[in-house]
Amino acid sequence: QVKLVESGGRSVQAGGSLRLSCAASEDTYSRNWMAWFRQPPGQGREGVAAIYTRGGILDYADSVKGRFTIAQDNTKNTVYLHMDSLKPDDTAVYYCASGRPHGGTILDPRGYTYWGQGTQVTVSS
Repeated sequence: QVKLVESGGRSVQAGGSLRLSCAASEDTYSRNWMAWFRQPPGQGREGVAAIYTRGGILDYADSVKGRFTIAQDNTKNTVYLHMDSLKPDDTAVYYCASGRPHGGTILDPRGYTYWGQGTQVTVSS
């Protein structure tokens, strides 16, 4: 059974750090790419970071490069998103997803079939 469960979202002040976790069922984790997306209030879903779990290839949105780090723990079928230097613009519901690139674009949500329920991150100024 496909299952993705996110955790770690909470309210934090600007400049702070958070770590989000995404625990996946084994068959979901092995589907090549795991990614984090986010949906700010009143906006569409956007890609944040992705990792090729079988080879460690990484991809990041320009808006988070240098601040966010995606990492994997294959022993736990878990993907993490370490977020540093958080800004109010990072406020969003963060979703974990499993799938593969769409049309050659790694962080296109259309390529991701399975999604978690989301976890809220709120950054106050």
